[in-house]
Amino acid sequence: MSQSPQEERAVNATTARNQLYSLVKLAEEDGRTTVITKHKVRALLAPLDRFPAARKTDAFPAHVLSVAQRDFGDLVALAAKGQPQVLLRNTTPVAVLLPADPPSDAPSSDTAADSRAATAGGAVKVQGNQDRGSTPRRLATLGDAIGSVLTDGPADGPTFGLPGLDAATGGLQPGRLTLVAARPSVGGSLLGLSAARKTALVERRTVLYAASGPNRDDIFRRIIAAEAGGEYARLKQGRLTEHEQQVAHRLVQAGDLLMIDDGSDLRAEDIAETAPHMQGLALVVVDRLQAAHSARLPLSGDRLPDASQVLATLARTLHVPVLAIVDSDDPELLGLLDADITLTLTPTEDPAKVQVTVAERDFGTIGSAYLKPDLIHARFLDAAAPLERADSPAGPGPAAAGGTTALELAEAALPYTSGGHQGIPAALTHELAAWRTAVAGGNQEALNEILPSLLQAAATVTQWPDTHEGHRLAAALRPYGTPEPADTTTTAAGQSAAAGAAVQAEAGNGQTPAEVAEDEEDNEDDEDDEEDGLAPEDEEDEPEGHVFPALKILKDSVGRSKMHPIRVIRKEERDSGPWPLISEHMDGEPRWVHPDVTATRVPHIRANGRRVRRDQLDVPDSFGEGVLCLIDRNGSFPSACSAVPLAPNKLLHTGSLDAYDKAGAGIYLIDIPEWTRTDMPHPLGRIADRPDEDGRAWVTTPHIKQLMKLVRDNHLPAMPTIHDSWTGKANESLFKPFYEATRKARTELVQVGGDPYKAYKTRLSIALRLLWPKRPSQRSPFWRPDWRMSMVAEASVRHWTVAFKAVQEGHTLVALRNVDQAIFWTPPGTPPSTYRIGTGFGEVKSKFVQAGETILEGDD
Repeated sequence: MSQSPQEERAVNATTARNQLYSLVKLAEEDGRTTVITKHKVRALLAPLDRFPAARKTDAFPAHVLSVAQRDFGDLVALAAKGQPQVLLRNTTPVAVLLPADPPSDAPSSDTAADSRAATAGGAVKVQGNQDRGSTPRRLATLGDAIGSVLTDGPADGPTFGLPGLDAATGGLQPGRLTLVAARPSVGGSLLGLSAARKTALVERRTVLYAASGPNRDDIFRRIIAAEAGGEYARLKQGRLTEHEQQVAHRLVQAGDLLMIDDGSDLRAEDIAETAPHMQGLALVVVDRLQAAHSARLPLSGDRLPDASQVLATLARTLHVPVLAIVDSDDPELLGLLDADITLTLTPTEDPAKVQVTVAERDFGTIGSAYLKPDLIHARFLDAAAPLERADSPAGPGPAAAGGTTALELAEAALPYTSGGHQGIPAALTHELAAWRTAVAGGNQEALNEILPSLLQAAATVTQWPDTHEGHRLAAALRPYGTPEPADTTTTAAGQSAAAGAAVQAEAGNGQTPAEVAEDEEDNEDDEDDEEDGLAPEDEEDEPEGHVFPALKILKDSVGRSKMHPIRVIRKEERDSGPWPLISEHMDGEPRWVHPDVTATRVPHIRANGRRVRRDQLDVPDSFGEGVLCLIDRNGSFPSACSAVPLAPNKLLHTGSLDAYDKAGAGIYLIDIPEWTRTDMPHPLGRIADRPDEDGRAWVTTPHIKQLMKLVRDNHLPAMPTIHDSWTGKANESLFKPFYEATRKARTELVQVGGDPYKAYKTRLSIALRLLWPKRPSQRSPFWRPDWRMSMVAEASVRHWTVAFKAVQEGHTLVALRNVDQAIFWTPPGTPPSTYRIGTGFGEVKSKFVQAGETILEGDD
């Protein structure tokens, strides 16, 4: 419904710019027209009913409101000259700027007459689009479209280089905006990099990589890691092996078609301005759109819908695929971004698989694929992918030689053949390098020749490195204890004799292979805290009169708070928000041995007959005279309950923060700070060993406070950036009544000893673990992963801090593990003075052993 001129209101351009959103709302809801004056020219901000042709956004210049407000003066001048300017809310036209005094050749609102005059397959001049000059719009006949679809051969668009995903998507289609949606740490950015690597390095086509998150150094390190199979975390420290340096040199020569824009304040408009000037552009990658608002990043927060429209227009205008990464899989946000194709990455129950769901805007889900995350090497592999690509400039590709077992051994060997890890004999490293070469070249004959000498070299290993990589290599060799002949001409006897060496290497101390397997299983239980150690019905086994009903005491402690804590997050909420971001690895427990100390895991039989492995530590002569002082901290977890910062209520999404707010508590996504000291482990413990693809990790409040103190004391140069956060109002006394009851009970029962004291310890452990029950069969009055991990992190921080004070006083730390074990090199009978000897919470027990003796633990 149009207005009469008497109803029009006149304002100047400056006022209209400031009131643009309200003026558009008046036009949209009330049909009101506003006259805009700028010097001697006038334009109308009018409802769409006044110019219906503006509803077709591709017929006239169109601008989202945020951009229109910024460029309002220019748009008014263009409209006054007879060039209508359509205003959009996201993708929907809501108002139009028109000339107030239309010239004689002003655009007609009736475009139907022009359309009727056109012949099929011909051209129509849409007069309203003055920005396009006299170039007519092209119309295609149905026959043209069918002919294009039926053209022989695959689509000409770029691909990811991942066959399963490429089959599900049909590749990246020119003219379309494809969105990769993934929560942080799932690897969305690596999928964008995969497409860029394939297009630029293999297909030799130009790629514009617009980096709003990572910088060019991060991107280059990821490419080296993916192409050379190097560890990304090590590359971030600037340590490249000779092989990786050679790969880097080849990539420099082959990578002149991958253009990176990591400039500050990168906007979608900047990308759209740069892209048309790149000759032969085949792909635009935008890494990334950040869901949380950040004042430093224009491509973040509520500016994303507008940015998405700019990128979609860029794809259509240049007829190139635009691939954008967004660090969220929130359906509401994805709906606002309105991409043509959306690829949603979702972790599965199998940590070795990530599901990619492919959805098209008009049809919903159209397919899916599974990928194998290889985040250590900054890449994804196909579900049944080889180790490397044959067409990669980094080197020759693989073959399925020897089947999946041979491939697994080749991949397990990579950390050692690349020089990233040590601890196996040079002869074995040499044979493993030859094995990898044979697998990569598909040379079955060479594999048969290498196998006997490879297993002979493996037989010389008396102890495999006690690391994830060492365990994996030993496991990859184990199947060759009963190998399947790869070539019938090879003698079975020869293979059997050689192949048994891998297991014999583990059993070199006289153990049977079964015993070795038992040791390793037990060792994994010791090293990994994924299992909570609770038996069914443990949570209910607190009868009246129990010596220490810990779960009831903990529940009562929380119930005393006046902040009305939420003890249980509802099941329907647990798969969204902050909860999927929380993991056991956020504990920050150190697993550290001094780099100059040799640690060997040796078999040990506990008093209960169970076979385990324990440490033997050999110190260098440079440490001087002394003995190993073993420190065992009492009640680390309940002691941490005395003042652990928690959010009693729900965690709210507070996004990126300029600084830590002391009034809040929760979880924070930060850059892992560099720690250069070699006499102490990293203050974040094992968190530092598990960064995401951007070198970031989620931490709880205790570690944030620890880093702040280290910055204040000049042990760290600056506080790491907080890129994202989920927080609530902090409370440090929520568990304090529980702590006080626990301390009192310990003081009494530690003197009694025997079964009462054991029952006390058992109930205490069960109560704290049931803050985050892991299995549906466990009924608990709690489900707060953030409380559990904050409590453990507080214990880790206290453990690290006391050890650090001892090191600052001149003591030599040999090992620091879990939340209660520290080992120092000291004169006999003299533990570090920073520790208080006693049986109370926070106090420690100490004993002294000679270097090379077995270090016993717990109930050994």
